[in-house]
Amino acid sequence: MHFPRLPDWVVYAAVVLALLFAALGRGERADAPPPPPQVGEPLGDTVGPASPFDPSVVVDVPNQSGPATGTAFAIARSGAWLTARHVVEGCPRAALVVGEGVGVAATVQIDPRGEAALLFTEGGAEPLPLALDETLRRGQRAYHPGFPQGAPGEATSRLLGRETLLVRGRGARSESVLVWAETGRTKGLEGSLGGLSGAPALDAQGRVIGVTIAESPRRGRIYTTAPEVVQATLAASGRRFSGAGEGAALTPQNYFYEADDLRRSLRVAQVVCLTD
Repeated sequence: MHFPRLPDWVVYAAVVLALLFAALGRGERADAPPPPPQVGEPLGDTVGPASPFDPSVVVDVPNQSGPATGTAFAIARSGAWLTARHVVEGCPRAALVVGEGVGVAATVQIDPRGEAALLFTEGGAEPLPLALDETLRRGQRAYHPGFPQGAPGEATSRLLGRETLLVRGRGARSESVLVWAETGRTKGLEGSLGGLSGAPALDAQGRVIGVTIAESPRRGRIYTTAPEVVQATLAASGRRFSGAGEGAALTPQNYFYEADDLRRSLRVAQVVCLTD
């Protein structure tokens, strides 16, 4: 018996259908796996305590011969602020600028052992959170919002390590400081960061880890107090500062926006020393 020969197109169609059903039956998927969790920027070693073998840097502090300006930031709603010692040391009248041509008188309290100083006013702004017990690592970022050259501005930096600050002139002394490599600043801001002294050094969570106190423009360095120096200044005041809470998250892409918010809310303010 002979079966009739099927047309070629029937054979081809049967093969295609068989392959199609086989593929659909397997239900194979080739979805990509979920992305790995984001990893923060790589950091270096932990920064250890002060050592007599730390390199040193010399800073000259001239006597005040006219009005001086700097930056301060709120650490208590009752009216407590931190700034750099050399901004207000020997200052007959200190004031915080709260508006165009408007200032609030401030009482100065200096800790003779360090480069941080306290200001007290009648009432204050929402305090910045403190993170003075946090472990610091080389390579981590800091953000410095304030008033460089007497105008609103900010800088960002990366931690290099510790040095010993040797202050010559008024209030000569030495103390351990943190040294940072400047990695960015307000667009168009050229030259010195003078006036940024007293600004908070904020970590990526917007918490205070130090007070900005000096710069080395030639080396591209920013110096801040070591956390233990600020802790000693706060303890010497005889007052309690909770320092709890979280700040705004800071990144190289948004720190200038957040700095503007801190200045508008007067959590970071300009401090003026009038000598007449």
